[in-house]
Amino acid sequence: MSFSGNVKEELSEHWSSARHCQIAELAAILGLCGSIIINSRNEYRVKVHTENKAVARKVFTLIKKTFNIESDISIRRNIQKQSVSYSVVVKQHQDALRVLQAVKLIDEHLDGFEEVRIVNPIVVQQTCCKRAFIRGAFLAAGSMSDPKKAYHFEIVCAAEPMAEQIRELMSSFSMDAKIVQRKKSYVVYLKEGSQIVDILNIMEAHVSLMELENVRILKEMRNTVNRKVNCETANLNKTVSAAVKQLEDITYLRDTIGLEKLSEGLEEVALARLSHPDASLKELGALLSPPVGKSGVNHRLRKLGDLAEKVRKEQGGVL
Repeated sequence: MSFSGNVKEELSEHWSSARHCQIAELAAILGLCGSIIINSRNEYRVKVHTENKAVARKVFTLIKKTFNIESDISIRRNIQKQSVSYSVVVKQHQDALRVLQAVKLIDEHLDGFEEVRIVNPIVVQQTCCKRAFIRGAFLAAGSMSDPKKAYHFEIVCAAEPMAEQIRELMSSFSMDAKIVQRKKSYVVYLKEGSQIVDILNIMEAHVSLMELENVRILKEMRNTVNRKVNCETANLNKTVSAAVKQLEDITYLRDTIGLEKLSEGLEEVALARLSHPDASLKELGALLSPPVGKSGVNHRLRKLGDLAEKVRKEQGGVL
């Protein structure tokens, strides 16, 4: 199962003890993957359609626990697409009315078949209900990327008002959620790892949160190691390039004016570099008598380089 599927499985097993939170969660699910059907006799039915078994199970149990209503579940298999979809239906008119009145949707649909566009703000006044609503919204229309590959959390809405409502609820928890239009849908999304950790905490998906944190720690450790390796490699390349240039300058001076013409200190460090081409500045300094520090060795090598450039110019050499 994917990471997103694991999160939904965990959320499907989370139960709010308060009835108002159960109603808020169900309201979100109805708002995103539910529909209201009104027949010719003005009788209501409520239907929730999902391709996730855990979500269908959660809806069925929510309706049972919150309203003591038995709903029907139908399963449809699409052999061509190799997919399965589930429909949870409250068929009895009075039962449907009870559900719709509780989630404050009854007055928004007068006839025919429509999709829910927005949930009444009364349903999500309390902080705990906001958490439940976001949880229900993710169950109904949310997904997450595998954190080992990328950080991305989204909830897809059919209508812009619903997307804006979800964004505002997420913002009430200091989430910097954004909305983007994707074809005919509106997507509320988060892309920062820390924010996705926070939204999992808000939805109370604590097991998934710990799994994500473990992935983040491993990725951060890996990134830190890579940065150190890259830094050390860059420093090593810089050191090697400097040593090669020093050898070229010293060899040039030896072959042109002779190292014996140099001062005692410059001759000593030049001979040390020629005999120890791979030595570091610290190691070269330890070979001198008396020993010289890194800055002193670097100063002498720089003087040798300047002298080599001067001799090249005097003799018409190529820089």
